[in-house]
Amino acid sequence: MYKPHYLLYGILWVLALEGTAALVSRPERSWHPTGATVLRIAIVAVVLLYLRMVDEQKDLEYDRVHNPDRPLVTGAVSAGELRAGMAVIAVVSVAAGAALSALSALMIAAVLAYGLLLWALERLSDPVRTNILLNLVVTYPVQLLVTAYIVLSAIDTGEVAAHWRSAAVAVIFAGAFLQFEFARKTARTERPGELLYSNPLGARGSTVASVLFAVVAVATDLALVRPWDHAPAEAALAWIPAALLLIPAVAAAKFLRSDDPDYPVVPAVLFILTLYLTLIAQALLLTGN
Repeated sequence: MYKPHYLLYGILWVLALEGTAALVSRPERSWHPTGATVLRIAIVAVVLLYLRMVDEQKDLEYDRVHNPDRPLVTGAVSAGELRAGMAVIAVVSVAAGAALSALSALMIAAVLAYGLLLWALERLSDPVRTNILLNLVVTYPVQLLVTAYIVLSAIDTGEVAAHWRSAAVAVIFAGAFLQFEFARKTARTERPGELLYSNPLGARGSTVASVLFAVVAVATDLALVRPWDHAPAEAALAWIPAALLLIPAVAAAKFLRSDDPDYPVVPAVLFILTLYLTLIAQALLLTGN
């Protein structure tokens, strides 16, 4: 279930996050990916695989009803095999983090431990398992921990400066991810038993939430990059994220006016990918000027 787009997302996440943090914290120095950046990408890639393995096990009962083709449900893989793989990934990722810095290793260990904590919480708490909004509050911090790992590790290895702006970039990536998260779990009608944001919020409420998260991501980027302070050619690049808001806005309008049963996921994916590619270009072209 670890499909190629997970790897692509991990690569773009690290590059866009590190580059944006460098741009807003030390714009006078040129940013480019280093060997440390490549190692961070590799660590994030295997940690995402670890979290995918955790999800397969913690969602087993739900998948037996709603996703019967999942490999753990069908028996294509066993829980023991997944746990053995998780143990290997834990050792390798923490050791690789230690090669970057002690704090990097500590942050990766925190991500892995939080993944296990989520598994335990969902097994022990029925509300956490069945209330999708509560589940989001409990599970989303694992994404923030990965973001914190990338930024703090980049500070330790010198690509990013220690500055409040470096921390503020987390809002960009939280907003971008959550617009996708809400988009992929929005349906026109209530579906009891399925974990959809549209069940408690309604189709319109869940759709609006997705678009608002995109607005938060773009507004934060503009506030930090400040395109109005750049020369015209550079400002044009810095303003691109604002134009990208047309993607979720048009998708939302079409969905609300149509009879489609599910919110279109492709525009949500397109928004997050084009935003991350734009942030990478900004970091490469706007730093060091």
